[in-house]
Amino acid sequence: MTREEKSWILYDVANSAFVLIMVTAIMPVFFKEIASKPLSQGESTAIWGYAISLSSLVVAIVSPFLGALADYKGNKKRLFNIFLFTGVAATIALAFWGNSGWLICISIFIVAKISWAASNIFYDSFLVDITSQERSDKISASGYAWGYIGSTVPFILSILILMATDFNNLIKFKLVFIITALWWAMFSIPLIKNVRQKYFLEKTESEVRESLLRIGQNLRELKSHRNIFLFLIAYFFYIDGVDTIISMAAAYGIDSGVSINSLIIAILFIQIIAFPFTALYGKFAARFSSKNMILAGIIIYSIITLIAFSLPSLESKVAKEVTFFGLSFLVATSMGGIQALSRSFYSQLIPPSRSAEFFGLYNIFGKFATILGPFLMGIATDISGDSRAGILCILLLFIVGGLLLKGIKK
Repeated sequence: MTREEKSWILYDVANSAFVLIMVTAIMPVFFKEIASKPLSQGESTAIWGYAISLSSLVVAIVSPFLGALADYKGNKKRLFNIFLFTGVAATIALAFWGNSGWLICISIFIVAKISWAASNIFYDSFLVDITSQERSDKISASGYAWGYIGSTVPFILSILILMATDFNNLIKFKLVFIITALWWAMFSIPLIKNVRQKYFLEKTESEVRESLLRIGQNLRELKSHRNIFLFLIAYFFYIDGVDTIISMAAAYGIDSGVSINSLIIAILFIQIIAFPFTALYGKFAARFSSKNMILAGIIIYSIITLIAFSLPSLESKVAKEVTFFGLSFLVATSMGGIQALSRSFYSQLIPPSRSAEFFGLYNIFGKFATILGPFLMGIATDISGDSRAGILCILLLFIVGGLLLKGIKK
């Protein structure tokens, strides 16, 4: 690997720790147990959900403009640095002001999450600058793979800190937030130092105005780029299924009778198992093509939904937990691969000099995709009174996404 490729991969190690600790596992506990004490359980859960949705919505709205602006010479690294430093600073701020009231806490968290997501727009678009099309599948998969295994280091350290009895809970959480911020910053340094924007548009005096105009032009052009348009629609459906399974797995597991301890172990189990399998997806893509490997991932996720449908009907608790860990294993085999190869496959379809602009669109479809799946699952569960009905709706997303992807002729 080149120095640029290694530096780019290390940023996945950096930002994966943020999403695992601050979005998935530990920050939600801090908010519910400490920062939101005046609120009821229901109110704190609702506010946390609103914060996640709001941050995703903001990024989805501004990402086309940020992407278009980043394509001008020198802007990609500059914007990346701005959002990186803002995100790190906001994460550190949670250690100092996270207990100053629920509104201050959730506001700082929203800033951190928006900054994290925005920095990833530029990070993803740097893929065309740091490697060739022939190597993009392998490098993208390596990024996800090392991100999964690397993020377990600060996660395990955070769990050990929270289990310690020598400090009060507030100090423990503060240490976790500082460790996460430092980890994020430290593993970002190689990218800042070694990665350069090789493909760009020449700078002009009215970049902001021209970027806004290019958004409309790009949307009008999209239908004429058949492969790009078809991929984005397919991606919207199948990645919605992936995200829904990941985000709803814990709630569905609890509904099915899986214990909290088993759920926590499953999270760590998935991160570790995902490492080698994501790398394997990158290797297999060189032989079978990235498109075919994405289709393989869609098939595996379809199998996951069918097995998950039968989970609540199992009678013994042991059978349920064994099956849940089996499902976790299947998720881990394809979770990183399908995301990594989607990123690299898309990078092979778009013009390199407009990579950030097109990854802005990619980000829109990814962010809005997180809305449909949980909504369908919720509606189906409400109507039927059985969460298994929602699982069948997720299967439909994979079928539609897979059929659309199959129609792309690269």
